[in-house]
Amino acid sequence: MSIDQSAIVFRRKISSFCEMKLAPLAHARQLRALSEYMIGLIDDRMPPPMLGRHINWEEISLASGLEQTSAELRRVAQYGFDAISRWLAETGPSDKKPSITRKATKTHSPAKNLPNQRTPTTAKASHRLKPGPKPKPIEEFPGPLFETYDEPVSFQAALQFHIDRFGETYYHLHRAIFRDGDALEATTLLSWLKGTKVPRSVANLEILNRIERRYRLPLGYFKEKLPHQSRAGVGYDVGDDVSPAERRRLAWHLPDDFNLLPQEKRAEILEWVRRVILTGATDYRRYQALATKQRYAIRFPGVTYGGSHRPMTSPRKVVEVSEDELGDPDMLSGVIDAPAHLRLEMANLMSFKTATLTAVGFKRNGVWGEETASQKLEHLGLMFGALAASPEGEVAGRGVPLSALTFGLLVFPGVWDWYLQWRERRRGFYTAWEADMLSISLSLTREETGWIRQHPELIERVVPVNGLVTKEEITFARRDWHACCDAFHSHARNRIREIQRVMRVHRDPFEPIMCVLEAPSPLAEYRKITDEILLRMPDRDRYPRTAAESVRSFLMLRLGLHLGLRQKNLRQLLFCPRGHFPTSERRLEEMRRGEIRWSERENGWEVLIPSVAFKNANSSFFGSKPFRLILPDLLDLYYYINAYIERHRKVLLGNADDPGTFFVKTVKLSSADAAYNQTTFYEAWRLIIQRYGIYNPYTGRGAISGLLPHGPHNVRDVLATHILKLTGSYEQASYAIQDTPEMVQQHYGRFLPQDKAALAAKILNQVWEAA
Repeated sequence: MSIDQSAIVFRRKISSFCEMKLAPLAHARQLRALSEYMIGLIDDRMPPPMLGRHINWEEISLASGLEQTSAELRRVAQYGFDAISRWLAETGPSDKKPSITRKATKTHSPAKNLPNQRTPTTAKASHRLKPGPKPKPIEEFPGPLFETYDEPVSFQAALQFHIDRFGETYYHLHRAIFRDGDALEATTLLSWLKGTKVPRSVANLEILNRIERRYRLPLGYFKEKLPHQSRAGVGYDVGDDVSPAERRRLAWHLPDDFNLLPQEKRAEILEWVRRVILTGATDYRRYQALATKQRYAIRFPGVTYGGSHRPMTSPRKVVEVSEDELGDPDMLSGVIDAPAHLRLEMANLMSFKTATLTAVGFKRNGVWGEETASQKLEHLGLMFGALAASPEGEVAGRGVPLSALTFGLLVFPGVWDWYLQWRERRRGFYTAWEADMLSISLSLTREETGWIRQHPELIERVVPVNGLVTKEEITFARRDWHACCDAFHSHARNRIREIQRVMRVHRDPFEPIMCVLEAPSPLAEYRKITDEILLRMPDRDRYPRTAAESVRSFLMLRLGLHLGLRQKNLRQLLFCPRGHFPTSERRLEEMRRGEIRWSERENGWEVLIPSVAFKNANSSFFGSKPFRLILPDLLDLYYYINAYIERHRKVLLGNADDPGTFFVKTVKLSSADAAYNQTTFYEAWRLIIQRYGIYNPYTGRGAISGLLPHGPHNVRDVLATHILKLTGSYEQASYAIQDTPEMVQQHYGRFLPQDKAALAAKILNQVWEAA
């Protein structure tokens, strides 16, 4: 018998393996018999006999004369047989007759009865049947080997356990559940058993359902044990006209059997998800969704909060404008940067209203904070954008050339009347937004302290605009600037009274959380969302980033419910790790931020926020004293705070710079900045509500039926209404949200007559119950 060079080399390796690994575990006779059997397999190029996924030791014992072997010896020898199988796969088997002699015995292995010789054929290539027992016949519903058992915890353990419980292998299970057209491979089941992969696609989740039906397990048994409960599936057939971004958003909220449903049912589900979860089924949400598609604002790059004062020039050059000039053609659709002269005017206004000290010779009444300045900058940019937008586009603006835009236009009643009526046409009615914009114009033209009134040079840039500003009005303003401002000031006051008489509420802040506020205990109802987050939390070792995001979501809601802070104060909350020196109160006042730190005196996590960091810093609630609260160690709050600081926050940060805030964004390639801003924090909160808060009747996920997407500010409504329903006291409700009873009564608390009557009846009924 000739042996090629590769076989000689491999024989030496197997001999060394037997001497080094098997010799300490076997007697001399066992070692010699097992070594000779392995070398014989190499010489004959025969694979080791298999029984399912394991070595058939019964046949090996019969062939080599081995006595009873230990479990450890079989486990280690398995590596040698695996190496022989790999070597044969690389070099190919032989068609020679095996030389391994088998001892005669009355008891024959099932594998021994299989044909071992070549099958006669006229083809050049020979065919050899695989050794081992014949494949088991496939039964639709096999019987289990035993009925009582301890329930496995993980998906991997559960799948392996039930395969063994029914006496099957993963390969036999694959043969049993495979259907024509399936892309499922047996190696996929093996990867699930090894834990290297888990089912995620819609097709694989259907495979789990087949396994559950075969083993007569409850529907959804395996899915409930997956390590990532809240993970979105892939492979949903939502149509070719859906963008990839919307497809990803929809995938979170579709049932696993979506592709198997009738077309009408699928259309119903998609319509419900888009209307309720993605946009929110309110009139204002629908209006907002349409309005955001029509972009028309003007940006002011470089204009920031607290900028330095720069004197404005007073050019005497009059801008010539033709009647058909529309300015920049980009204004047909989109947002553009303001021209240089308008940007300079806006920068001076921001400096005037935000600087610590006004420039010499100027007076002002009130100072804008950072958030207020940002809001006014945006609102004025929208107004200038509407004036500049083309009347031929979908925005239907006024078409004022960019070169003619100036704050000097804001002292003419025709400009404001056009803008107010333009907004009324878009929305369908007037709201408090228009009244607030007129209030801005009043403050800018107020006697002695108005910024526009103190800058008469603004009129030099104003040119006639057909239907808005006439030459006569410009001449009058140049001749007597203060009289022009007085006339507009009177006009604006009258317009505010007229709008207040007919304005309507378009955005009801209570509408998204109405189902929570109507509950007997609003706080207990809203807390269900945190329970849903913990229920769907993935395994932190397998999915570290997603687990970190879940813990962050949980702490966002828990801290919001315990503290009742506005979004800004919660978003900008710093943190001091346990064992470090906390930031001094004076330093926090300079930064206008709060901090969460460990208090050794109280033995708990403390939140300290100086009063100057609050929007209502001058409120009677503070009395110039800081806000201080020890968080309660309830329902594992401290456990998740410690885990977030020690582990999860680092995962979210990655290699990005630490902004120092308690809450940080997930750092990705598309967003390297880890700090939240007003928009991203709102969107993060809204995403939590979409995924965990809103109950989805088609998937069974979500905590609260009837809830709609909303932001963090609604938590203040929940806290105030909860205390009002329990105590009836506006003052106690104001303590929960750091405000005054008047503000609670006007904006936050939803205390209806039936709630008041129920609270009074509860006290009065005690007399009758005692009788």
